[in-house]
Formats: sequence, C-alpha cells, structure tokens
Amino acid sequence: MRVLTIIPTYNELESLPKTVGRLRAACPEVDVLIADDNSPDGTGELADRLSAEDANIHVLHRKGKEGLGAAYLAGFAWGLERGYDVLVEMDADGSHQPEQLPRLLQASEAGADLVIGSRWVPGGEVVNWPLSRKLISRTGSFVSRFFLGLKLRDITAGYRAYKASTLRGLDLGAVDSVGYGFQVDMTFRTARAGFSITEVPITFVEREFGESKMSGSIIQEAGVNVVKWGLAARWETLRSKVGR
Repeated sequence: MRVLTIIPTYNELESLPKTVGRLRAACPEVDVLIADDNSPDGTGELADRLSAEDANIHVLHRKGKEGLGAAYLAGFAWGLERGYDVLVEMDADGSHQPEQLPRLLQASEAGADLVIGSRWVPGGEVVNWPLSRKLISRTGSFVSRFFLGLKLRDITAGYRAYKASTLRGLDLGAVDSVGYGFQVDMTFRTARAGFSITEVPITFVEREFGESKMSGSIIQEAGVNVVKWGLAARWETLRSKVGR
C-alpha cells in the first residue's frame, strides 16, 4: 500500500521541520508531499532543502495563497497521477499527531474508503483549545449533521485518509470550497457517492508556532454552503420521489 501524506503550507517555517521529522520517524514507509502556496517567509525554500535530503519528501510549489481546499485538490491530483493507493491530509502546524497516523492507515487497510481522525468520538480529545474554538468545531459538526443528514461526529476534521479509488470516484473538478467548508464538502460528496466512512479517535493539539488560518469569513462561507448543499440534496430527493 503506497501512502502519500499531503501537507499544505503557508508561512509554516517554524513548525514544518518538526512535523515532517516526526512523520518520517513515525511512518518511514510513507511519502510526503509539501504543497506550498508561495509562502513569503521562506517555507517553500525550506521544503526544497528537506526534499533534497530525503527522497521520500516531495514539494509542490503553487503560485500563491488559494486556500486549503485548492492545495489539497492539487495534492490529490499529484498523488493520483503517481499511483498512490492512499492519500492523507495532515496539517503542518503539529496539531495532527504523526504518531497516530497508523490508526488511520489501519482503518483504511481494513476497508474504509475514507478515514477521519476524530476529536469528538470516544477516545478523541483536544489539547490547549479555548472554549470558543471547541464550540465552533462542535457547532460546525452539529449543523452539518443536521442539514446534510450525516451521522459522523467530526465532519469538519482535517486529519483524514482517502483511498485513491474513493477520490477517483468523486467529481473533484466540481469542488470549489476554499477553507473550513472543504472538509465538509468532501465528506458529503464521499457519503453521497456511497463510500464507507470510518472515524478513529485522535488527539488534536493546538499549534505551537505561527497563526491559525481560521477566520470569520471562512466560517461564514462554510455555514452558507452547508445549508445550500443540504437544501439542494433534499430538493433532489423530493423531486425523485414525486417523479416515480
């Protein structure tokens, strides 16, 4: 099973070496793709140096900051073209524990088409988050479950592993979500396409370095899209029933 872990970066100069080092130590058989959005702090140049020292580390330089979703879609395309079997999403800031990646890969190997590293299932936890962030995350998952009809506990989670066959079965060209809503969008598409989704518990740790990319506009975009997707899906279901 060939595994590619995609790590999007924008100004992650301090955290990236630590995260990549931990990942290579925990899962030396896993390849790494650093997708850098032309970071002005030199993260892209650092990524090139890491790649020069380790043949399992690759770099995808992008023209500019286009959002998390666009970076992952570019990483998916890169990995699918090169025949990887599983593609993993992981943050560069250390919030996703590389040492817990085997949990996701074991669930993928056991048959799950999408494995989500969940903060809100039994055994999952969040470290050093203020109450406000916990409320945003839990509310986002609740609203998504309500409007989209999904039974998952952590729909907005960003630590996940997709089988290549799952990604090939989705219309990735139609995905235009940029930030917070990208994970919800991809989860909804995966569920509607009939693929299996499994949640495994993880420990999410608040970043030590740099600044969070979360913003009010990103949260607002996600909320509006969730309602739009949910209503559209229900309208489709209603039309199909009436048309029978």
